[in-house]
Amino acid sequence: MMSSIFFSGPPARIVQKFAAGELNLALSEEIIEEYYRVGEELADRYPGVDPVPLVDVVVTYGRIYQVAELPRQVCDDPDDDKFLACALACGGRLVISGDRALLRASGYREVIVVCPRDFLKELG
Repeated sequence: MMSSIFFSGPPARIVQKFAAGELNLALSEEIIEEYYRVGEELADRYPGVDPVPLVDVVVTYGRIYQVAELPRQVCDDPDDDKFLACALACGGRLVISGDRALLRASGYREVIVVCPRDFLKELG
């Protein structure tokens, strides 16, 4: 999601679809915390860029779920497990991400992880 701030490609188009009500977004407290943390890091690194309003919109219109920890680490990067846990908590079967560690975990308990470009291709 944060890459949509800098690029007008697939991540930005997905955020636009979410803003238009065409997509639902599942969140957990851990995901929200990460989005705000990354937003602050980006704002520090790139003066004049303020991703907080985008995160505020996502939090306002996304649905927040209570998420249980996964029974074991699934992703190479344990910080990415929260996205799979959230998908399972909401009954979702799709995570959209360009994160390589998360993409490699695709298929865990039938949750498919796809990159933004492939997701948009599937939408047609």
